[in-house]
Amino acid sequence: MRTNDAAGRVRAKRLPREVRERQILDAAVEVFSQRGYHAASMDEISEVADISKPMVYAYLGSKEDLFAACIRREATRLMEAIAAGVSEAGDRPDVQLWHGLRAFFGFVGEYRDSWQVLHRQASAQGGPFAQELLDMRRRAISLVAALLMNTSDSEAASLHTDAMAAALVGAGESLADWWLDHPEESAGAVAARLMNLVWMGFGNLVDGQMWQPPR
Repeated sequence: MRTNDAAGRVRAKRLPREVRERQILDAAVEVFSQRGYHAASMDEISEVADISKPMVYAYLGSKEDLFAACIRREATRLMEAIAAGVSEAGDRPDVQLWHGLRAFFGFVGEYRDSWQVLHRQASAQGGPFAQELLDMRRRAISLVAALLMNTSDSEAASLHTDAMAAALVGAGESLADWWLDHPEESAGAVAARLMNLVWMGFGNLVDGQMWQPPR
């Protein structure tokens, strides 16, 4: 029996580094999402990953390093999901945006632990993690702005593109956070709410129609 156990340990040690890192990151995302950054322990992450704590440190560093790696990985996965959704939508900018929103909320719905880490935990910690979150938002805003720029050649549309893109990303984050507490809603229903709120308003800007406060 000891021989079999030893053989199992040898096989485990031969796993590629990327597989080990994925196991650690998967476990860390789960623990950070449930416990929060400060309450999460490397002991628990090690236990969930089924990898010794010294190996966790050897692969991904301190808890701070590990949390930052979680943010980077989940942000990359989210942006890749959105880009894939947009690329499958054809040429119409409104349909591209719709598919992007569906992909965003689909990701949040399927990987709620990831969104907990990306939005609630990373936002709450700030400090060294703020830059990671800011980089993700900038990538999202650039993607949305590019879609909105394709809606019209009018000067009115171009003047408002960056601001509307930033507003849409912020609204998407807030709505996704709200959705975590209202899981009875479907991803499609949540995406449709935001699509109607933003797209219909942006359509008025494209046509040069703007609300003005009363004098």
